[in-house]
Amino acid sequence: MQATTSGRRYHHGDLRRALVDAALARTRHAGPDGLALRVVTRDAGVSPNAAYRHFADRDALLGAVADEVMLRMATQMRAHARSEIADPGERARDLLRAVGLGYVEFARSEPGWFAVAFFAAREHQQPGPEGVAAREPAPYLLLVEALDGLVAAGLVEPAAHTAALWACWSTVHGFAELAIHGPLRTVPDPAVRALAAAAVDAVIAGVTGGADGTAAAHER
Repeated sequence: MQATTSGRRYHHGDLRRALVDAALARTRHAGPDGLALRVVTRDAGVSPNAAYRHFADRDALLGAVADEVMLRMATQMRAHARSEIADPGERARDLLRAVGLGYVEFARSEPGWFAVAFFAAREHQQPGPEGVAAREPAPYLLLVEALDGLVAAGLVEPAAHTAALWACWSTVHGFAELAIHGPLRTVPDPAVRALAAAAVDAVIAGVTGGADGTAAAHER
């Protein structure tokens, strides 16, 4: 995309997309601190004031980037699930495992974006592709979907849904932080993957009460 001139205007949405893409590139390795409006607009080939056509301030752009990162994270999480499972309970259990392992894998492979996703100013998030901002981030909705499936299959009591949600999320988020910033950051990758699988399987066993069929740790 080239800089605007007096005789050239962006079609609606083009500039917004260019700014988000430039911000994604800048934050991928540097995290939230890598986003500066002046730098991002320069990367997009426009003047700094042009950003205000779509974003009220830096936090608004950061929120839009966080939305996009969340969608990419959810896609990676979903990719871990096996679509061929017929039994609803096992399918829900497999999705919950995919959510946990995908969460940790994304955090470890994209620590800059992971920081953006969870430390951006959420109140400044922008409407998504459909024009309406999601009330909850996409990874959260995947977690809810998996737990809803376990409730429907009788593997989690309805009254335990909320507690199970926070047990699962806090387990994988805490593990991710330990792997990125804590003592696990120096552990060889195969060992970290095995520990992540064990942690995810342990929390699944916990929220399902150790019901028959709990997944044994296995590598993907």
